[in-house]
Amino acid sequence: MDERAFKTLTDFLEKIPSIQKPISFGDTDGYWWLKFSLDINHKLAWNVVQELGFVINYISIDERLPTVFYPVSPPPYMNGGPTDFLSWVIETKNTDFKPGTLMKWLEGRLPNPVNDLEQWNEE
Repeated sequence: MDERAFKTLTDFLEKIPSIQKPISFGDTDGYWWLKFSLDINHKLAWNVVQELGFVINYISIDERLPTVFYPVSPPPYMNGGPTDFLSWVIETKNTDFKPGTLMKWLEGRLPNPVNDLEQWNEE
């Protein structure tokens, strides 16, 4: 899968409050992934985690998307804290599920427009 396959999804994710550039991505035999950091000091960072976790991991009890969203980190005792070393990964578990398809699911379920801070629930 080439860079164009990821462009709509990475462009969309870069608009989400607290998501930091760059967003890295890749695939192995059609199983793709993205990795990014969040500005954990941003007032909406945990709201973003909650929204992405809902859509990507658990949008429906009966029909979940073939994707997972989770944190990753090198050993904190060797590197440092979450401000600099906590990252987030989205990956697919189905080669037929493309990055652009996930973008459409996120676009339809996240606050709209996604970069309008007033659209995000801060509670």
